[in-house]
Amino acid sequence: TESEARDLWMQPGSDRRFTYVATQAGKVVATSYLKPNGVGLSDHICNAGWMVAPESSGQGIGRVFAEYVIGRAVELGFAGMQFNAVVASNTRAIGLWQSMGFQIVGTVPDAFRHKRDGMTPVHIMYRDLHE
Repeated sequence: TESEARDLWMQPGSDRRFTYVATQAGKVVATSYLKPNGVGLSDHICNAGWMVAPESSGQGIGRVFAEYVIGRAVELGFAGMQFNAVVASNTRAIGLWQSMGFQIVGTVPDAFRHKRDGMTPVHIMYRDLHE
């Protein structure tokens, strides 16, 4: 449901979790979250997720928004950023992340049930934030 999706994306109540929204002409065009990827001794690595409205794709919004969120991660003292599941068929996102210094550090076969492409691998991507 919409309510379940909102709670999953925003995870209210977390003390080191942030949700960001990008607007253009008063309309939401993208959203992102930032949170520790793990707990305890692994909470120095963050995780983030992005969604850009399909009609806003290809306009550079994702890059500008990503630069902002990565900057916030650095300000918050995170040492690195890890993406746990970048769908392999999302070549636009993979290209963006690689151009921003992320590397594919692993691939999980058939980890995503894509509506169009069927069983699709996902990449784990990482970037050191000390650079």
